Amino acid sequence: MNDYQAPLEEMNFVVNRLLDLPNFAAAIDNEDASEDLLQAVLSEADKLASEVWSPINYAGDQQGVKLAESGVKSADGFKNAYQKYAQGGWNSLYFDEQYGGQGLPFSFSMPVAEMMNAANMSLGLCPLLTSGATEAIFAHGSEHLKDIYLTKMISGEWTGTMNLTEPHAGTDLAVITTTAVPNGDHFLVKGQKIYITWGDHDMTDNIIHLVLAKLPDAPDGVKGISLFLVPKFLVNGDGSLGERNDVYAINLEHKLGIHASPTCVMSYGDNGGAIGYLVGQPHQGLVAMFTMMNNARLLVGLQGVSLSDRAYQGALEYARERVQCAAPGTKQRGAIIHHPDVRRMLMTMRSLTEAGRAITYATATQIDLSHKATDAATRGLALKRVGLLTPIAKGWCTEVSQEVTSLGVQIHGGMGFIEETGAAQHQRDARILTIYEGTTGIQALDLAGRKTVYDQGAAMADLVQQMRDDLSLHGHAVSEQHRGNMSEAIDGLESSYKQLLQQAKDDVMFAGAISFDLLMLSGYVCGAWQMIRSADLVAMEESESFKANKLVTVAYYLDHILPRFEAHRRSIIAGSSSVMAIGADNL
Repeated sequence: MNDYQAPLEEMNFVVNRLLDLPNFAAAIDNEDASEDLLQAVLSEADKLASEVWSPINYAGDQQGVKLAESGVKSADGFKNAYQKYAQGGWNSLYFDEQYGGQGLPFSFSMPVAEMMNAANMSLGLCPLLTSGATEAIFAHGSEHLKDIYLTKMISGEWTGTMNLTEPHAGTDLAVITTTAVPNGDHFLVKGQKIYITWGDHDMTDNIIHLVLAKLPDAPDGVKGISLFLVPKFLVNGDGSLGERNDVYAINLEHKLGIHASPTCVMSYGDNGGAIGYLVGQPHQGLVAMFTMMNNARLLVGLQGVSLSDRAYQGALEYARERVQCAAPGTKQRGAIIHHPDVRRMLMTMRSLTEAGRAITYATATQIDLSHKATDAATRGLALKRVGLLTPIAKGWCTEVSQEVTSLGVQIHGGMGFIEETGAAQHQRDARILTIYEGTTGIQALDLAGRKTVYDQGAAMADLVQQMRDDLSLHGHAVSEQHRGNMSEAIDGLESSYKQLLQQAKDDVMFAGAISFDLLMLSGYVCGAWQMIRSADLVAMEESESFKANKLVTVAYYLDHILPRFEAHRRSIIAGSSSVMAIGADNL
């Protein structure tokens, strides 16, 4: 089983060159966001990931978590590993300095989050949820709530969760039954939530739950949902912890993967009502929660990149060591890495991972620009780009991670099916990524509906034009054939979204039938867009081997991965007829 090592050279290249760190830092007026600081941050984060988080990943998967009378017990070593993360200031990188944050760009936190989730995704889920909860409180909470909770959450001393799903209400949040009744300066929350990641644990003194519930006068449907902050322990006026709140984990789910991450059934108000505080305005809970969910969706896409890279590292190490029959052109038995089909699998893993990394990091940069750019026009354009790229980053990168982690098992052969190699764990852990924070189907519908049909393709048109402009600017670094392939793929994306705009008017099933193909097509083309830019910008790097390897990886992507867009394009042309032709009772 391999130990994780962060691809520091690649990470620095993506942020420094691909995302143009100097101009980006100037655009958000952040003098601290320098190449030297980035290199120092990533170097130190790599030590924590490789030396502390990674060594307990496999053991944590095998041990899992337990629900005791006193609450959930984390796997051995997890508390210490998390506390080193918090004490090192890693949780506070991009948060506001007013509450103890370091004020760095959000995009600086992406490679750090990638490292932690590649090293140990079960543990990485805890700060992921905390970051999202912190953002929701910062954006929508009262000043009183911010003063009480943000400093502790930003420091990592307290963690956070999101509580949406109920036993009868998954995606359909309109039918949740959790209630919140006014009681003086707070509310009494009652109900049950399921699938609550890190809903209880022993790693910190307090856990801050953000809970969707309905007020007594709430209108029907999603317009009646409010958001409440419900701490595990109440907080006294002086900031010290008070009595235990009426919220408990009553069960742990037994899952395919992420065994060391407790997925809890949470019960609120079994003993009279859990004390909670309104976040934002009454009946505006989804608006506040989406602040948290959008952050989480991008980070889940990044988790797809994380596990893809971890699976690639393990497969590469095994392929170099595993001796089998002679490869073509040789007479002696040798390592399987010399066989063309193994090389094909490794290059597929490598190129898909690098493309996904570029997409997720680029989306994070747009988030920074949407909040911190010094001029309003740049903020507005960035906000539209974030809306378009987030479902692609989440949906495509997590779907790709299914393929990449599966190839990791395949390269290991029979040993990949044996748990001790770790390859199976990566595939099991990756399987949840296409489901939580909105399934791939939900991301695809978001892309096709809210992000394309709703604005009549304006954001898509802007993205297509950006790709064409960048092909003209950076395309000289690839062959004429590759430029032609990219131009054809951009045309395919453009014709696909235009077909959606045209046919969705008359065919109510069309958008839903083709949305997955539109998302995957968009992902493959976006990946190629970033790879072509990489081929040009890598010339600025000093390492000759890094330059050569990047150019080959780009060529592989354009030769063997980008052509997949055509299959999705043909499915879009076919439309909805055969998708819906067989009646539901006859399937």
